[in-house]
Amino acid sequence: MELPFAESWKIKMIEPIRKSTRIEREQWLKDAYYNVFQLRAEQVYIDLITDSGTGAMSDSQWASLMIGDESYAGATSFFKMKEAINRITGFEYVLPTHQGRAAENVLFSCLVKEGDYIPGNSHFDTTKGHIESRKAFAVDCTIDEARDTQLELPFKGNVDIQKLEKVLIEHRNEIPFMIITITNNTAGGQPVSMQNMREVHQLAKKYNKPVLFDSARFAENAYFIKVREKGYENKTIKEICREMFSYADAMTMSAKKDAIVNMGGFIATNIQDWYEQAKVKGIIYEGYITYGGMNGRDMNALAVGLDENTEFENLETRIKQVEYLASQLDKFHIPYQRPAGGHAIFIDAPRMLPQVPKEEFPAQTLTVELYLEAGIRGCEIGYILADRDPVTRENRFDVNDFLRLAIPRRTYTNNHMDVIAVALKNVFDRRNDITRGVIIEWEAEIMRHFTVKLKKL
Repeated sequence: MELPFAESWKIKMIEPIRKSTRIEREQWLKDAYYNVFQLRAEQVYIDLITDSGTGAMSDSQWASLMIGDESYAGATSFFKMKEAINRITGFEYVLPTHQGRAAENVLFSCLVKEGDYIPGNSHFDTTKGHIESRKAFAVDCTIDEARDTQLELPFKGNVDIQKLEKVLIEHRNEIPFMIITITNNTAGGQPVSMQNMREVHQLAKKYNKPVLFDSARFAENAYFIKVREKGYENKTIKEICREMFSYADAMTMSAKKDAIVNMGGFIATNIQDWYEQAKVKGIIYEGYITYGGMNGRDMNALAVGLDENTEFENLETRIKQVEYLASQLDKFHIPYQRPAGGHAIFIDAPRMLPQVPKEEFPAQTLTVELYLEAGIRGCEIGYILADRDPVTRENRFDVNDFLRLAIPRRTYTNNHMDVIAVALKNVFDRRNDITRGVIIEWEAEIMRHFTVKLKKL
């Protein structure tokens, strides 16, 4: 008999979590204006709002914290981190930042100006925010198949090459670079194939445009290439990573995901001019070029985490847990973006709550209902996160409306996944009774989902 799959690690520390009553959760949500970002952490039983900075570090990472070099300039910890990044990505120049959005802020301050067009595959919230706050335009060139949540495709995060070339033709002089997000978070944690990266790279060369990778989950993307793309089944994850990054000119990274640290990020590039410009902005916004808003101990942990998490067994254990949750949801016929993504399950909220009109934000309504049901906190990746169109100021309903359940790395067991699945089933069973959603009482001009105040109808 074949042995069942098991984790490639064992538990040596735990943190207590508290269950709450529905009456408590009703009051807490009301006090938070039905925005789960405003809840206190101790009011949450299972926290799936993000996998960013919420994973459990390894014993080697914890050990590396103890020998962090906190020198202001020239810290040995920086050079350990830089060496790991050089070796895994092939990029020569490295600039640390305190997290991914800081890397975007530093680099985009150098490269993006008003009126620019930045094409890519479903820019995530901070990426789009940094573009649109500079009065530039983020142009989504994701393949149309990503919109059909029930369609099974191995690389649903791919860039549509025809869409991309159309933008390049129409706005050639207004495009400073193009972006590939790996994996494609907004499309449901969907991977991008090596072939697609190669095609984007070839198109970029044709039009003399640089390519930037938003690389928060690049290792998970490499895993999917290994298990799904012909010709890569015998390649190591590190070998796949080196080829992936050979099709880019630079990368930004939130290391809080695939490097499994609580805080940290960086810019890496082979374009010396970009590095020289970013150094100046980095000093202004983040800190000196050898710490950039990070502690030495965190740079040590980042270096170890990058090395460990570009190994197949670590990635397999993580992604198998996401697949396990998907298999439980399949038993209850709960609709989600198929196939299951690398870091999260994305519930198709309009299918889950068919009675809630789009103007009342089905995914946010589902987020509220799941928390009320079992104290589980997810995150809306849909109509509210999409913000308003910067020109018309109308809500953008031309996107998928998801409840994202992001699974922190090495943090919860499959028993927790079972609780999540049953809680969703309970909501799904009463879906026809949920006919009203939420409306906005107050919102920020941009990136409103973090601070929006809502009213439950």
